[in-house]
Amino acid sequence: MAFWDKIKSQFIDVIEWADSTHDTLVWKFPHYDNAIKNGAQLVVREGQAAAFLFEGQLGDVFKAGRHVLTTSNIPILTTLKNWKYAFNEPFKCDVFFVSTRQFTGLKWGTPNPIMLRDPEFGPIRLRAFGSYCIQVKEPGAFIRQISGTNTGFETADISNYLRDLLVSRFADALGESKIAALDLAANYTELGGEINQKLQPEFEEYGLTLTKFLVENISFPPEVEAALDQRSKMGVLGNMQQYTQMKTAEAIGDMANNPGSGGGMMGMIGGMNMGGIVGGAMQAGMQNQQSAPVAPPPLPGAAQFFAAINSQQAGPFDLNALKGQAVGGNLTRETLVWKQGMANWLPAGQVPELAGVFSAPPPLPA
Repeated sequence: MAFWDKIKSQFIDVIEWADSTHDTLVWKFPHYDNAIKNGAQLVVREGQAAAFLFEGQLGDVFKAGRHVLTTSNIPILTTLKNWKYAFNEPFKCDVFFVSTRQFTGLKWGTPNPIMLRDPEFGPIRLRAFGSYCIQVKEPGAFIRQISGTNTGFETADISNYLRDLLVSRFADALGESKIAALDLAANYTELGGEINQKLQPEFEEYGLTLTKFLVENISFPPEVEAALDQRSKMGVLGNMQQYTQMKTAEAIGDMANNPGSGGGMMGMIGGMNMGGIVGGAMQAGMQNQQSAPVAPPPLPGAAQFFAAINSQQAGPFDLNALKGQAVGGNLTRETLVWKQGMANWLPAGQVPELAGVFSAPPPLPA
């Protein structure tokens, strides 16, 4: 009896997984050659599932709780092992624990820029990155399709494939959205939700669910961002001639107030000399402007618009000239227009000042 008791003590009577990691999806219970005895206790914690594999075939899958392994609650395994009535002897079977909690903070990003055609800038390149969350929905399907019989399977083992899948679907959704590049930041949530919905069927094939897909940033290449900064700066500065005159006056004042190495008087003299040089340059510029033929300035209060006609900038036009362009068919409500003070080019039909341009009666028939 002592010998039999020693043999029985080697049989596994408690099967459980105390997961101390943060990225393990599947873990194989390491019983090696030890057999599981009849009536063994299976402990499955919250956020886990346990799957039994017998000779490579998937058997029963258990959810959270404490389970006693008998023929009454392992019907698939009982069929696979061909137990006709009940089993009283120990049996060998692979037990895989699957984490069913959410795995958050997984990263995705575009390894190469995405080429798009923007309605305002034309062909552009965009980069994007963000994060996503996944959860094992069907442990059996996940083992069959992804993890197989690996003793340990982590998020890093599947993240590369999922990232490629996410980037591909993101590029497709971004191109189909037709959202202007400058308006993308206002549509991150909508893009993420659309991609999440599209990807669900593909994730379900692997027993997974995509619980969240977040777009955190979409950016231009550095050189394009620098050009946009300059464009914004010009819009803020407004009249460049007035800005230049103001900066020149400030520079003369700073030089006059700077004592320098030769005292306050030398600084004043230097300031006066610099003022003379700048003044002379400005006077020469004014003379050159007077000698060169220039178009007369617009009437006070008359709005001057530029228009994108035949894919080229034309103008400036006042309201009467724009009416003529509209009658001739060169200007429509969809034609992009711009004037001083507007942040961006807009369709003519969206500019309130141009409402009267398109209300003119058509010409009489010949």
